[in-house]
Amino acid sequence: MTTRWLDERQQTAWLAMVGVINQLPNALDSQLRRDSGVTHFEYMVLSMLSESPERTLRMTTLAGRTSATLPRLSHVVRRLEDRGLVARHPCPDDARATNARLTDAGWELVVAAAPGHVETVRQYVIDALTDEQVAQLAAINQAILGRLDPRAARDD
Repeated sequence: MTTRWLDERQQTAWLAMVGVINQLPNALDSQLRRDSGVTHFEYMVLSMLSESPERTLRMTTLAGRTSATLPRLSHVVRRLEDRGLVARHPCPDDARATNARLTDAGWELVVAAAPGHVETVRQYVIDALTDEQVAQLAAINQAILGRLDPRAARDD
């Protein structure tokens, strides 16, 4: 197999992406830990539940929406349960499935954390881009996500 080396333009784009991949999670985690006591991934779990009917999702659905493996999600949900932010219970429609539900304390945390999180997202990502670039970023990330995990790639 012949190696298809990156040209200068491609390498520049790749290295910029690597920089974002390495630095953005730390920036998001730092703000959320400092202001709300949760990691970015924990916040995403709570946020996805907060946006769901009855603040409840099947664990498999929640894993897809957070781009997590079930083992990772289970571990994080257990930690959130220990803090009283999430409760797990059997799915009423499928005895083999488990649902996660956001508790009132979890809802309060999301409501309190959301403004600071959104401001951080704006500061580091959205406000650095034009409206056209935001649309391009969405399309680019969907294309890449579709290669990494076709189940997680969504058009919404």
